[in-house]
Amino acid sequence: MAELAGQVAVVTGGSGAIGGAIVQALAGAGATAYSLDLAPPQGRTPYVQCDVRQEASVAAAVEQVSQQHGRLDIAVHAAGISRDAVLWKLTADEWDTVQAVNLRGAFLLLRSAIPHMRRNKSGRAVLIGSINGSRGKFGTAAYSASKAGLIGMAKSVAREVGRFGVLVNVVEPGWVRTPLTEKVPQEVRDAALAESLVGSFLDPEDIAGAVLYLCGPAGKRVTGQVLRVDGGQFLGPT
Repeated sequence: MAELAGQVAVVTGGSGAIGGAIVQALAGAGATAYSLDLAPPQGRTPYVQCDVRQEASVAAAVEQVSQQHGRLDIAVHAAGISRDAVLWKLTADEWDTVQAVNLRGAFLLLRSAIPHMRRNKSGRAVLIGSINGSRGKFGTAAYSASKAGLIGMAKSVAREVGRFGVLVNVVEPGWVRTPLTEKVPQEVRDAALAESLVGSFLDPEDIAGAVLYLCGPAGKRVTGQVLRVDGGQFLGPT
């Protein structure tokens, strides 16, 4: 039997490369997995339109899925954006835009999803962070701050909901090969690759595998943790 058979999942940013891989991995393990995103995903993936910046939109999307299936077992926040600039060139609007999607969006998802999980005395929530949330990176103050915030929020919420059987964790990727990152200047990609201890970038499926572990039976005692999946990039070259 598929390890997530009968379970229902929502994934913000599920129409993107990483979010889409997570949706497919959860579905492949037997879950009914929905993409919550502004634009529909390719293929026949279940989809509910959702703007993670807006409280009413997130609440309505989560409610629609949970009402349709009578439960909600898994919530993954994979939506994310960046506005890169050194601090003195970063505008307040750019800062707010990044926080709205990356951090506020995660808060709104947890706030809407966890009551359903509490009632069922079971649930898994996973937030997709970044190694830059732990180490920082030149020119990414807004992005890195938002990802660091996910860690603090996940650890705090894990303390609040563990007694209800709900587990909350962060997956912290390094550089992931996606259509978006392939457009980054070659010298930037080369610098990131030089940090890898395994000599290669991640694929979205690598992140999806980590999420699947945290949401499956093997992760039943894991909560409040940061699972770094980065090919050793955080450590840097030896």
